[in-house]
Amino acid sequence: MNTQDFIKIEEQYGAHNYHPLDVVIEKAEGVWVYDVDGNRYLDCLSAYSAVNQGHVHPEILKALLEQAKKVTLTSRAFRNDQLPLLYKELSEMTGYDMSLPMNSGAEAVETAIKLVRKWAYQVKKVPRHQAEIIVAGNNFHGRTVTIISFSTEPLYRDDFGPFTPGFVVVKYGDADAIEKAITPNTAAVMLEPIQGEAGVIIPPDGYLKKVADICKKNNVLLVADEIQTGLCRTGKLFAAHHEDVRPDVVVVGKALSGGFYPVSAVLADEPILGLFAPGEHGSTFGGNPLAAAVARASLRVLREEKLAERAEKMGEYFVEQLSEIPSPHIKEVRGKGLLIAVELKPEAGGARRFCETLKSRGILAKETHDNVIRFAPPLVIEKETIDWALPIIRETLNMP
Repeated sequence: MNTQDFIKIEEQYGAHNYHPLDVVIEKAEGVWVYDVDGNRYLDCLSAYSAVNQGHVHPEILKALLEQAKKVTLTSRAFRNDQLPLLYKELSEMTGYDMSLPMNSGAEAVETAIKLVRKWAYQVKKVPRHQAEIIVAGNNFHGRTVTIISFSTEPLYRDDFGPFTPGFVVVKYGDADAIEKAITPNTAAVMLEPIQGEAGVIIPPDGYLKKVADICKKNNVLLVADEIQTGLCRTGKLFAAHHEDVRPDVVVVGKALSGGFYPVSAVLADEPILGLFAPGEHGSTFGGNPLAAAVARASLRVLREEKLAERAEKMGEYFVEQLSEIPSPHIKEVRGKGLLIAVELKPEAGGARRFCETLKSRGILAKETHDNVIRFAPPLVIEKETIDWALPIIRETLNMP
């Protein structure tokens, strides 16, 4: 079957909850993906930063296959020999005492919400069921009903209420707005250090540090959603590290499995994460031995291949080169590490047409919020590959 055959089947039998580019991928390796018609493309999305280590990394694949031959699922009713080692390695790599593994990023965000609410009642002594969490406008933390309850994107909310209470939304990048929104019932402030889905929105310098200081002063927890920005994507292990901030709670996912398997986790120190009691929270698949083995290998690749350093170096070069493109369509180029956005002027006719042209020329990038093209290739990308892509990107961004 060819591309159109697969698209026809998908459109007939699948829910239309995505608007993908019309490329049907059948295999991948490193930074390259291949479609069913034999065409090769440079992946500049990395499955929204889930394949930081590159597609089908051989070391992670080896761990997956070896563990799959032994045992894949025990549930948490029993212990397994991989999860304790993942706990230990996560702690050693991130500096947090404890972790709680889940599957999807949204599950981990839900876990963090439950955790900070329990902390508010047990430690801060907020009146029961009155805890509030401050979040930022234009956030993206997932798709569950509770999470969309504090989204400001109408498309994510309009037909899905009633919504979960307990959230206060303030403007992103405005630390003073957070300080003004804090009340005695405030349990936490939850932020993305860089807003990915909003269009790679980078807050003002010092923002996260000021928010951390405000939280500390007011006995409020700081939760960093590092699902997309974490695990080396921005040139540091966590994006919060660019401002030497250590959040009280960190949420990770995506690249925690290198794209092989859904794995996420919440990280915190024992006085916070130790509040959960048996039976209060869990997941049949969360922390399963296959997931743990894959996550361990994924962390090892990030560390041994120094992918944070590579992201920083390659990202600086990529942003520098993109910034020099003399296109009448470009409003701004911004980025941190290999999380990069090219924002187009409103009169450019939208980012989608540029992404479709890039696809026809062998580069897969995806529009976000209509006028932004995101470039986020796997962190294993080499300078020579960026140099191959740049003339294509320049030519595309200068089309009528």
